[in-house]
Amino acid sequence: MWNTSYVLVSRPLGLATEANFRREELPLAEPGEGEVLVRIDYISLDPAMRGWMNAGTSYVPGVELGDVMRAFAAGEVISSRHQNWKVGQTVTGLLGVQTYAMVKGELLTAVDTNSAPLSWYLGILGMPGLTAYFGLLDKGNPKPGETVLVSGAAGMVGSLVGQIARIKGCRVAGIAGGEDKCAFLKNELNWDEVINYKSIADLPAALKERLPNGIDIFFDNVGGNILDAALTNLARGCRIIICGAISQYNQLTTQGPSNYMKIVTARGTLTGVIVLDYFDKAAEALNDLSRWLREGKIIYNEHIIPGIDQFPFALNLLFSGGNTGKLLLQNKFE
Repeated sequence: MWNTSYVLVSRPLGLATEANFRREELPLAEPGEGEVLVRIDYISLDPAMRGWMNAGTSYVPGVELGDVMRAFAAGEVISSRHQNWKVGQTVTGLLGVQTYAMVKGELLTAVDTNSAPLSWYLGILGMPGLTAYFGLLDKGNPKPGETVLVSGAAGMVGSLVGQIARIKGCRVAGIAGGEDKCAFLKNELNWDEVINYKSIADLPAALKERLPNGIDIFFDNVGGNILDAALTNLARGCRIIICGAISQYNQLTTQGPSNYMKIVTARGTLTGVIVLDYFDKAAEALNDLSRWLREGKIIYNEHIIPGIDQFPFALNLLFSGGNTGKLLLQNKFE
């Protein structure tokens, strides 16, 4: 058997392109002592991957040139020399953009496909789901009746944040780009206010009109002008949670907030969320998310693209707004 992988060979300037990667085909070896060979069925495509392509360290080191591109993935154990893993078990981990992964057994997490589809463990029951859950509930501490504004609201994390906020009794508003995405948030998720930033000339004015009592919690996935606009309409005691800045990841020079002093006058707080800090509490989130799914309180959509050859085209859908739901690559095997 042969493994197909995408190796990072240069640092992107702006959007990643095919030229930043080398597609490799190498024969598979047998696992060494303590190793596990995983057939990868699904690869998660996440905005964080663009940051991982940069040199240096943020919350994790950047991918080294010559290494397989880092990605969360899910699949099935097909060979094992680790006492905790048997052939046929389904697992997740940082397995990379490839069709097979040889990894140390302690780096894998078991998942139960009798309870949920394998792909869900890369989305709502995986890193994005935990990010939304703990980002809102731990960092935001929402209270019934409060106004929660979410940017990137139609994305995987953003749409889940808003749905959890509704479960907690909050008034929920979202900022998204495009009529179809806004219609989904308004008509299917029943959010209270939805703003299409692509059709609004004055976003700060629109936020003040739609949210006259101000924003108690702002969950930001976008940064840039969207963040600056939200800062003009903060309620006293607001909590601002920075999860991402997707508008900035492909920019050569980034834009910081110019309205940050509004946080001072609102007596607010600004904090960041990194999901790695919550892995030891994952069971709590997974129990709640699974129950809400069973009860029909959460709607979850996936956007699955077949074939590893579609990377990095598929990855860049995250930045063009071309995906609807959690974005995944699905490997195809004969």
